[in-house]
Order: sequence, then structure tokens, then C-alpha cells
Amino acid sequence: MISALLLLGLLALVAPSMSYSCYGDISVLQAPTISCTPVRAPDCGLATIRRTAEADIVRLRKYEIPIKRVARNLCLDPALIAAIISQESRVGLLLNDGWDQGRQKYGLMQLGRQLYQPVGVWDSEDHINQGSTRLVLAINEVRARHPTWTWDQQLRGGICTYRARMGNLQVYEDDPCDRDDYYVNSVIRRAQYFKRNGF
Repeated sequence: MISALLLLGLLALVAPSMSYSCYGDISVLQAPTISCTPVRAPDCGLATIRRTAEADIVRLRKYEIPIKRVARNLCLDPALIAAIISQESRVGLLLNDGWDQGRQKYGLMQLGRQLYQPVGVWDSEDHINQGSTRLVLAINEVRARHPTWTWDQQLRGGICTYRARMGNLQVYEDDPCDRDDYYVNSVIRRAQYFKRNGF
């Protein structure tokens, strides 16, 4: 009896750091070198993304438990949820009362208000769950459209589809990352950093 309780206790301690993603291992996903256009030059490149992730992880610690709970329930990598939050809102730093500057997107994961009725307060677990559920739906949409793609192509496509849906854009083309792969590469790099640092 005591050994069984001890085992359960150890599992509870280990579980938050275990990978429980149904969508592949983000740490082995390849992210090509991020190219910088003249328009993006001030906020572009691997060094900039790393500095941003290092600053954002401090704010992300506040949301670590809800992120991991949502991730476990959706079979999604918590580092990927953290990366979307970092990419979309800099963990709330860019928001005013939960809204972006144009008041078109809401919350840590920046749900477009034209498509989605936000659930919960902008930085609540309910909101994180709603955004993460949309991400899972986007990945599964790409999986269904492209069953012969590798898992990493499907995951990349799902991340790009998430971005398009949050921006109220239709996704018809074969590869949803065709228009702009900077976003997905930035999300992957952030996720890899967060995964190495406890997410």
C-alpha cells in the first residue's frame, strides 16, 4: 500500500514535465533559418526571437499550471501553447485590457472576435483552453486535408492555419504556410526554447 502511494506521488511529480503530445515532439521539429525582410529587420532573426522568449518566460511562469492542465487535456505540447501565447501577445505585454491595438483580437492567444465569442477572462484558463482547442482543430483540419504529409508538415500547417483563422482569413491553398512561414518558424523556435526550460 505504501509503495503504491509512493509511486503515485512520484508520478504526480514527474507528470507535469512529461511529453504528452499527440502531435509529435516539438523539440525535434526543424525550423529553417529565419530570413529577415527589410520590413521585418528590426524584430527579426534568431537572436531576437531568443531574447523575446527569454523575456516572455518570466511572465509565462504565472500561467504554467493552467497551460499544462489544458495541454494534458488536449494531448498538446505545453511548450507549443506557451509559444503561441508568446508569439501572439507577448504573454499579455502587447494587450490593453486583453485586446490588441485594433480591438479585433482578444486574450493571450488572440482569438479574433469576428469568428469567436471569447470564453472567460483574457488571461484565464478558460481562454487558454479555447485558444488551444482552436489550435488542435486547425492541426486536425490540416491532417484531414493532407493525410500523406509527415507529422511535422501537418503540425506546421496547423500552426499556420491557427494564425489565419485568428486573423479571420480563409485557408484554401494547399500549404497554409505558403504565404508566410516566418510565423510558424518563430513559434517553433519559441516552443523549443520553452520546452528546454520546463514547459
